[in-house]
Amino acid sequence: MEYTQEMKNRLKRIEGQVRGVLRLMEEGQDCKSVITQMSATKSAMDRAMAFVIAKNMQQCILDQVEKGEDADQVVEEAIQLLVKSR
Repeated sequence: MEYTQEMKNRLKRIEGQVRGVLRLMEEGQDCKSVITQMSATKSAMDRAMAFVIAKNMQQCILDQVEKGEDADQVVEEAIQLLVKSR
C-alpha cells in the first residue's frame, strides 16, 4: 500500500499534539487541560487509523474485483483491524 501525503500529514499533526501535551505537563498546567489534550490526541489517532484502514480496504477491494475474486476476506480483515485497534 502506498501511504499518501495526507496520511503522513495526519500523523505529523498528531505528533504536534503530543508535543503540546508534553509542553503542558512541563509548564505544570492543570490535569483537566492535559487530559483534554490527551483525549484529543487519542481521537485524532483513532481517526487516522480508521482512515488508513479504509483506504487500504478500498484499494484491496478494487484489486480483488479486478482479479474477479471475492472481496469478503478483505472486508473481514479490515473489520478485524478496526476491532483490534479499540
